[in-house]
Amino acid sequence: MTTDPAPSAAASASARRAPAGAAVLREDVTEAIRTAVLEELAAVGFSRMSIEGIARRAGVGKTAVYRRWKSKLHLVLDLIGAFAVDGLPVPATGSLYGDVRALLEVMSHVLRHPVASAVIPDLLVEASRNPEIADAVRGALLDGQHRMAQGIVSDAVARGELPAEISPGHALDLLIGPLYWRQVVVRDAVTPAHLDTLAHQVVAALKSTPTPTLA
Repeated sequence: MTTDPAPSAAASASARRAPAGAAVLREDVTEAIRTAVLEELAAVGFSRMSIEGIARRAGVGKTAVYRRWKSKLHLVLDLIGAFAVDGLPVPATGSLYGDVRALLEVMSHVLRHPVASAVIPDLLVEASRNPEIADAVRGALLDGQHRMAQGIVSDAVARGELPAEISPGHALDLLIGPLYWRQVVVRDAVTPAHLDTLAHQVVAALKSTPTPTLA
């Protein structure tokens, strides 16, 4: 009977240097844990959610969860990252209306993700009581969206479609607020025609925003 050759000294040393678990994070286990998080959030909410409950629901040990995330907050923020807009290119259609309509399309798709309805409302409640969660949620959710709003406003100002005083934060409120209310709070359908109308309304509101009076 033949046997595998003994490993060389160099190979043995390399194996000893390899960090524990470096090549054993199975993707199917990771996905099972993510699914369990959504189910646990829906069942008990963020404040009562525990690593033990997640592991039990996923059919794994707690160690499998802690190898991937150091806390339940980091686990939930990882889920949020799955549909955050950070990293997406800023719309560049050549017009304010086109850019606004494109961003509304992206955000409407994002808000249809199950995480939006299962996680975000509960996390926002927790964020009002916990500064760490508030900072983490802001970084995961708002930074990318603000970057896109900043790009849209800057391009519109450069084309002469908006005054330089327009606040990207105000533009983001007008863009995201109505969509969030309709899709996450009211849970009503959003059609392409609705997005067309909303885009026209957002553009009209931005163009009619009073310019601040300098003292």
